[in-house]
Amino acid sequence: MSDQQYEYGMIGLGTMGQNLVYNMADNGFSVAGYDKDEKKVTGFNSEAGDKKVKAFSGLEPFLASLKQPRIILMLVPAGKIVDAVINDLKPFLSKEDLLMDCGNSHFTDTDERIKRLADEGIHFMGTGVSGGETGARFGPSIMPGGSKDAYEKVAPMLRAISAKVNNESCVAYMGSGSAGHYVKMVHNGIEYAMMQMISETYHLLKQIGGLNNEELRLVFENYNQSAIRSYLIEITAAIFTQKDDITNNMLVDVILDKAHQKGTGAWTSQDSMNLSVAIPGIDAAVSQRELTTIKEQRTAASAILHAVKDKIAVEHSGLITLLQDAMHFCMITIYAQGMSLLKEASAKYGYQTNMTDVSSIWRGGCIIRSAMLEDITKAFTANPSLDNLMVSKVFSEQLNTLQKHTRSVITTAVSAGIPVPVMMASLSYFDSYRSSWLPANLIQAQRDFFGAHTYERTDKAGSFHTEWNIKIN
Repeated sequence: MSDQQYEYGMIGLGTMGQNLVYNMADNGFSVAGYDKDEKKVTGFNSEAGDKKVKAFSGLEPFLASLKQPRIILMLVPAGKIVDAVINDLKPFLSKEDLLMDCGNSHFTDTDERIKRLADEGIHFMGTGVSGGETGARFGPSIMPGGSKDAYEKVAPMLRAISAKVNNESCVAYMGSGSAGHYVKMVHNGIEYAMMQMISETYHLLKQIGGLNNEELRLVFENYNQSAIRSYLIEITAAIFTQKDDITNNMLVDVILDKAHQKGTGAWTSQDSMNLSVAIPGIDAAVSQRELTTIKEQRTAASAILHAVKDKIAVEHSGLITLLQDAMHFCMITIYAQGMSLLKEASAKYGYQTNMTDVSSIWRGGCIIRSAMLEDITKAFTANPSLDNLMVSKVFSEQLNTLQKHTRSVITTAVSAGIPVPVMMASLSYFDSYRSSWLPANLIQAQRDFFGAHTYERTDKAGSFHTEWNIKIN
């Protein structure tokens, strides 16, 4: 091809960027790539073969190779690097050019960039992409937001490269402004909670059940043939088969128990608090990751602080069955928390996000894909204004049944001194949401007592204050 015929540009030729470019080329689109790293550019061009792609290390020739108005995707680290790329591009951009940030940018940064570039007639879309390296290459779940007109320009390409479920593309317009990045942020919050819940199951099976790695593999493979079938459970089973190249032991046993994070889970928790939406399972997962990082403190504390010494006797098959139901219960409540946050955010920020579209595009390609998302999609299709997934008919009946075994698992964990924060938070979320009365009347009274913050009454409308006649020294 000549250097004047590329339909799309890609800035950032790391593994994700390269794989997405190859995906686009496989689906018939021509793509020019740009990266400052000469080695990446040289390697890309040598591996491209006869694909309609070409990489550049110079910004001006890269931009000159694109059809106008230009459509440029960016896969670079979130934060200052995104702004640096935009600043480098701006002198060369024209009105109606479109930039698509496909990284994990904070939604408030995306809103600011949309406004700033709109003043110059340039379109900017925050586009969430989930699926990791394999998803980028063969079909991710894609969550675009921003201008609907801009989305329509790239929709055919996005539909072509996205994952497919039942011949349906796992991409849909998420809404105006930063909706795409907000949906991806919540996706990642759900991901945090799911991963922590699975690790809690592993902890119980290993410490109480005494299962070895081969037995754990079989258990998780069986779990993945049930109603809780999901990508994360599938890869968990596979993890127990991987040997370490250095020691020839099983790799999972030589990996340090410190889990790092890039911040998207914490962002989810932070904004849920800003919006006054309860997502305790996600919050617990974020906090637990933080606790894993203080390995030295935990090691020192283990010599000082002890659990009860009584051993818990549990029959293997019974524990495995109980945990399957507990995971099922928790998965429902975790999705419910994430979707309730999305619903409130859509209303607060004016996104107009369609919950059915969200659950539908999460069915394939993304990290939190699971069989359960089919029922979630059906629930929102039947009732688009559904307040909480837990009260939909299919999930309410399941939760009412599954809660018994979930309580048994948590009781067993507590008795054995094994932390299960996401499971406990999930059950508390369920118990709180189903309670027509909670003891918040006492909290209202306390606030009015010490700070004259007023309270509401059960027998009449309005706010009230009492001159409390009890004297406290």
